[in-house]
Amino acid sequence: MDQAIAQLKQWIAESDNVVFFGGAGVSTESGIPDFRSVDGLYHQKWKYPPEEILSATFFSRHPDEYYRFHREKLVIDGVKPNRAHLRLAKLEQEGKLRAVITQNIDGLHQAAGSKNVLELHGSILRAYCSRCRKPYSAELMNHGEGVPRCDCGGVIRPDIVLYEEPLDEDVMMRAIHYIRAADVLIIGGTSLNVYPAAGLIRYYRGEKLALVNLSETPYDSYANLVIHQKIGDVFSQI
Repeated sequence: MDQAIAQLKQWIAESDNVVFFGGAGVSTESGIPDFRSVDGLYHQKWKYPPEEILSATFFSRHPDEYYRFHREKLVIDGVKPNRAHLRLAKLEQEGKLRAVITQNIDGLHQAAGSKNVLELHGSILRAYCSRCRKPYSAELMNHGEGVPRCDCGGVIRPDIVLYEEPLDEDVMMRAIHYIRAADVLIIGGTSLNVYPAAGLIRYYRGEKLALVNLSETPYDSYANLVIHQKIGDVFSQI
């Protein structure tokens, strides 16, 4: 076993206060593309840049174009939790893991069995009316045709944080609480380039910060342990 992975395994074995903070790289093994890699959504050709399509302004002005993109690129049917999701759920069941903090909107942590999941960017599995905020099943939004509308006439939207929108304050405060109190903080599958989520790392006060990501991040020098490997490979060994 790699020495760094062995060290991480030991940290986990000795702690009952582990917190995991993850990004798109956690779900790529399940077949969900990330956003910033060479083959990610941000490098594919569309009539509008994906960053613009995924903005609050674009959604309000061009809901038809948004939903064309949404159903083709954000909705991926048949995906299942991978080794990382399943191991995290098991660590929670073992009383080791206190919380999963995720930037992902796919719901795979919950599908794997994790209970305490803080979704910084919301979930594609929930929907509500953008006018009256009535909750809706995600089925019409994800698998219907055209622009889904509420009984009040408002456009139904995904319960995700679009560009130009603030993160949920309550979710952020809970994430800060868990990170600040953590003994072991594992950050995985994220480039740590998206703020304010990436800034959460600065709230960690301990000395067991493990960073697991295929490529380098701006915070590699900040971590106590850096592992540049596939997150599934790493979690299958801890």
